[in-house]
Amino acid sequence: MLWGVAAALLANLLFSAGFVIEKRALSALPPLSAGHPARLVLHLLRSPLWIAGAASLLLGFAAQLAVYRTLPLVAAQGLFVTGLVMLLLLSTLFLGERSSGRERQGMLAILAALLMIVFSLHDSSETISKLAPVPLLLVICLPSLALGLALFLSAERRSRRRHRLPTAGVPYGVAVGFLYGVSSLAIKGVAGLLDLGDPGGTVAALLTSPYPYLLLFTGTTGLVLSQTALQRCRASLVVPVCTTVNFLYATVSGTVAFAEPLPDEPLRLALRLGGAALAVCVLVALPRHEPDAETSRRNPEPKPVPKALPPAGRPLSATLPPARPEDPPERQ
Repeated sequence: MLWGVAAALLANLLFSAGFVIEKRALSALPPLSAGHPARLVLHLLRSPLWIAGAASLLLGFAAQLAVYRTLPLVAAQGLFVTGLVMLLLLSTLFLGERSSGRERQGMLAILAALLMIVFSLHDSSETISKLAPVPLLLVICLPSLALGLALFLSAERRSRRRHRLPTAGVPYGVAVGFLYGVSSLAIKGVAGLLDLGDPGGTVAALLTSPYPYLLLFTGTTGLVLSQTALQRCRASLVVPVCTTVNFLYATVSGTVAFAEPLPDEPLRLALRLGGAALAVCVLVALPRHEPDAETSRRNPEPKPVPKALPPAGRPLSATLPPARPEDPPERQ
């Protein structure tokens, strides 16, 4: 269990650093659009800084494999949510992103959730499932992928409307969170098929399972959508929303698909479910728009009063006051 917790914290650090590095790289790139994926990927591959961030994320995925082999799905996802605290600190230090008071309160709630989940793992001997029935997995994952894409397209349409407040990134984070939730289930399945003593058998088992194909789709599509969202919105809000949705989705869907039982002891069950409830509260409490935009809408600046123009057909000189007559010349 301790190795699993250490691997989860390492994965959190790698993911947070990767997102921050990518955000720094995206600020120097031209505007990206999910409607032009080939152009988007070409811009990304030309940025050495973005490649460094992507490498950090790949190492984080590798650490996730170790987590899923040693911890139950619910506990693993709960620990991954704690990476939000690392992300908040790194985005403040290296991106200069200022968080609102409500966001900082949400991070405190995440810390409390971390403690609750860690205590729920104490002296735990829960069953760790490796595989899920393929038909059940597809019934869960395929509609979720369609829903994530539909949410992203809807957020794109709303963002193009005139006179709309700048979004803080919550709709984008929810959409990408569904894709990464499916990716989490696929990573757990890959972890269950890994057999270091039989590399050939592992490759054959992976190729005949749906897990690598789900990873391929969520990896490529999630790359395009997440980079578009990161360039337009704050990383300190997009990534927490994405992580929270990922956690909730993987927890509920993964428990059903992989049939992992919850703790039997009432105290540990309450701690595990309480951590999940706190994650839901964080998602609900996050602001939907940028604080500056909300303030400007409540307290709009007074508009300058335009100067009156002369009626149509009337010369401008007719509206000017008459000139003062000059003083007569003095008599000699």
